[in-house]
Amino acid sequence: MDDLRDFCTTDSLLPPILDRDVCTADLPRLLEPWEDAAARPVTDCLSRARRHGGWHWPDRPVVFVSDPHADAEGFLRSLIAAGVIHRTRGRIGLTAFGRAAQIVLGGDALDKGPSNLALLDAIAAVLDTGARLTILAGNHDLRMRLAITAVRGPRSALTEHLFVRMGRKILPALREVLDRFVTPEDLAALPSEAACKARLMPGPDWSDRFASAARKELPRRVIAKEIRKLEEKHAKFDGDRARIGLSYRALLAALLKCHEIFLEPGGHYAWFFDRMQVVARSGSLLFVHAGLCDEMARALVREGVDRVNAAYARAAEGATLGFYFGPLANLVRTKYRASDCALTETGVETLNRAGLHMVVQGHVNNHAGQRLLAKQGLLHLEGDITLDRTSRALEGLEGIGAGATLIFPSGDVIGLSRDHPRAKHFAPERMVAH
Repeated sequence: MDDLRDFCTTDSLLPPILDRDVCTADLPRLLEPWEDAAARPVTDCLSRARRHGGWHWPDRPVVFVSDPHADAEGFLRSLIAAGVIHRTRGRIGLTAFGRAAQIVLGGDALDKGPSNLALLDAIAAVLDTGARLTILAGNHDLRMRLAITAVRGPRSALTEHLFVRMGRKILPALREVLDRFVTPEDLAALPSEAACKARLMPGPDWSDRFASAARKELPRRVIAKEIRKLEEKHAKFDGDRARIGLSYRALLAALLKCHEIFLEPGGHYAWFFDRMQVVARSGSLLFVHAGLCDEMARALVREGVDRVNAAYARAAEGATLGFYFGPLANLVRTKYRASDCALTETGVETLNRAGLHMVVQGHVNNHAGQRLLAKQGLLHLEGDITLDRTSRALEGLEGIGAGATLIFPSGDVIGLSRDHPRAKHFAPERMVAH
C-alpha cells in the first residue's frame, strides 16, 4: 500500500513518464484550470452534488483511456503518457504509479485500424504485467460480437441481416483474422462461393419477414429505420468487400474463425469478451462507454453494478435486436438522441441521491482534449480524444494520438492529451467551496 499512499496527494499530479522508446516532447506537463468547468450547466451539476452528500473519490488513482479503435501504439502511448507503463526494448512493465492505479479501457477497442489484433495483443501484454485493468464494452465491440453470433447461430428474420448491418466496419478485422488464423483446411471445408454468399446475406424477402417478426420487439419507426439502413448498407457492401480483397468464402471462413478465437472457451482472444463489463463504479463516478437512461439509473442504484454487468453479459450472447435497441445496449450506444432510451430529471435525481454525480465516458471523439459538460442535467466527462490514426487522418489531426484522464483520491481530475497544450485540471469540491 506504500505505492498507493504516494499518489493520494496533490503534490505531483502528473506521474513521471518513464520511457525511452517514445518521444514525449508534445505531451503537456503543465496544468491549467479546466475551462469547461466554469460553464453554468456544469456548476449547476456541482451544486446538486453538494446538496446530495458531496463527492466520494476512488480509493486509488483511476486512469481512463477510451476508444483506441485498433491502434495499439495510440493505446500504449496513452498509458505511457499517464505514467502507468514503460517500455524497454519493446517489453512493457508497470511503473510504481501503474502498480497503484486502476486502468479503465472505456470501450471501442475494435475497428478502424491500423490493426485490431495488434491492439488486442497490446491489451494482453498490459494484463500480463499484473495491471488492474477493467475493459468496458463499446458499440464497435458489440457490433463485432453481433456480427459473429448472427452468422454462427440459426438463421431467422431477426438475425440474418445482422452481419451486413454490423459487419462493414469490421471487414479489416476479418481480413486480419483470415491472414493470421484461417488455414487452407478451414477454407476447403466450406461450400461454394454462391452458397457462402447466401449464408452471409439476408434473403430477397427479408424486409417483409423482418417487419412481421420484429413487431414483438421493436416499435414501428425502429423497424422502418432498420430496413432502410439495411438497404443502404447492402447496396455498398459488395464494393467494400471487394476493396479489402475478400471473397464470400473468405468472409465466412474468417467469421467462423472469429467465433472460435473470440467466443469459444480457450479461444486465443476469448479473454476479451470474457473480461468485458458494460459499466464500472468508483465512488461518485460511473464509467461507461456512452451514457445512461432512466431504467439503467434505477437498475444501477437498486441492483448494483455487478448485476447490471451480468445482465449485459447474458443478453449479449443472445444477439437480439430487442437487446441492441434496449436499455442495456443503450449504455454503449446512446448519444441522448430522441430515438435513444431516455435519461430524464427522474433518472438524474435517482443517481444523485445515490451519490453518483459524474459519468466518465468515451464514444464522442474530441480534437482538443477531454470535455466536461452537462447532458440531460448530469455531469459527463468525455474522454475519447481521437487516439487512432485512421480517425486522426480523416479529421485533420497529425501523428499518433496519446492521452488519458487521471482521477485521484484527492478529488483532482486531470485531462491529458497531446492535442491540447496543457493538461486540464478539475477539482470539483474546491470549486464549489469557493
